[in-house]
Amino acid sequence: MHPKFETPAQEFCFNNAAYFTAVRGGRPQNRIRKEFKTFEDACAFGATFGDKRTMIYAVTEEDRSQHIVNA
Repeated sequence: MHPKFETPAQEFCFNNAAYFTAVRGGRPQNRIRKEFKTFEDACAFGATFGDKRTMIYAVTEEDRSQHIVNA
């Protein structure tokens, strides 16, 4: 799956990602955050919940990040 980018920053971070992060939960006390080597793995993790509420971020070596999709 290749996402549709809404901004140049999203595309930059995706193309230069060191890793991808899947984040669930609106409040810090119930937030889940997991890192994945690939976008596909992060999306697969999000899909296990079946509600498209897992936010997938691309993170570069320079620690720049952009939200890519909800999975």
